Order: sequence, then C-alpha cells, then structure tokens
Amino acid sequence: MIIISESAYVSKLADIEDSVRGTQIVVGDGTKIDSFVKIKPTGGTGDVIIGSNCYINSGVVIYSGNGVKLGNDVMIAANCTLAPVNHQYKLRHLTIREQRFLPSKGGIIIEDDVWIGANCVILDGSILKRGCIVGANSLVNGELEEYSIYVGSPAKKVGERS
Repeated sequence: MIIISESAYVSKLADIEDSVRGTQIVVGDGTKIDSFVKIKPTGGTGDVIIGSNCYINSGVVIYSGNGVKLGNDVMIAANCTLAPVNHQYKLRHLTIREQRFLPSKGGIIIEDDVWIGANCVILDGSILKRGCIVGANSLVNGELEEYSIYVGSPAKKVGERS
C-alpha cells in the first residue's frame, strides 16, 4: 500500500514499488522525492515511513527490509542507500540467495532534522538521532548521537552542531 500526502511531490521519474506482502510506504506532507529515487519493498515486511518536509535527492535507494522510519525535515543527498536488511551467507552448501536474510537488527530509524551527505550507506540497526549530520561517502551501522557530525567508513564522530 502506497500512501502519498497530497502536498508531497514525487517526481514522475521516481520509482516507488507497491508491496506484494502488505508493506506500507507512506510519504508525509511537503516531502519532495526527486528523480531516479527507488523505494523497493524487499527483504522483509517492514514499512517505509517518510515524515513531513523531507527531501530525498536523485539516485537514493530505500529498501523496506526490516523497516525505515524517517522523521520530519530529513535531507538525504544524492546516491545514498538505506538497506535495513542483511543476507544470510554462512552455509556453504547453499547459495547466498537460497539462504535468504538474517534476523532483523531493528530496521533504520532517522529522527527529525538529520542531513545525510551524498553516497552514504545506512545499514540495518542504525539509529540517527535528532539533528545529526552524516558526511558524504560514510557508512552508518549503529547509533549516532543527536546534533553530532559523523564521517567515514564506518562513520565516526568528528564534531557537534553548536
């Protein structure tokens, strides 16, 4: 089920797939989803909930997996990937595809007023607290403190917003 607020803007060149398993995709008031954004229900039964006044730039890919929740006023720069799911891979006698997915680490939660720079990857179990910033090309795989600035792969705290 796809629910898009009447005041949201979704580019005609964005691709939001409907779920075959009942996953909800919700886009809040005033949110803008740019061209070539892909939202794909796969790897679990989690919902994708996008708050109000968010901006999702070109080339962003969001998988539903174990769930993605964006607060309000979240900005995601170009070519980021939000992947709240992980493949199982340990059994040699089965292909990775046959092994399906690992148990959930809690999905991805991005609180209000967060800015994610270009080319970042946000993994299952990540929590980006209110007001934090993630620098370009960073890999997030844990909890980030509120109003803090992170960069690198894996992302490390380098400062705080004043």
